[in-house]
Amino acid sequence: MLNITVYGPGCAKCKETEKRVRDVVERSGVEANITHAIDFSEMARAGVMMTPAVAVNGIIKLAGRIPTADEIKGWLL
Repeated sequence: MLNITVYGPGCAKCKETEKRVRDVVERSGVEANITHAIDFSEMARAGVMMTPAVAVNGIIKLAGRIPTADEIKGWLL
């Protein structure tokens, strides 16, 4: 099972990122635990400098923009 974390304070771009991640994961059939971290100290500990950001199993895959569905699919492999 993958652990996916969306980092962001809850802005529109962060919400859209979480929605896209959830949609792609659901369509793919991959088992994943998806969380949304809004705490700035948690973001700092993870090394997130720009939001939205997405981490898969603790590794930051993207920061500063909304990922495409194809990018998210690539992270699920």
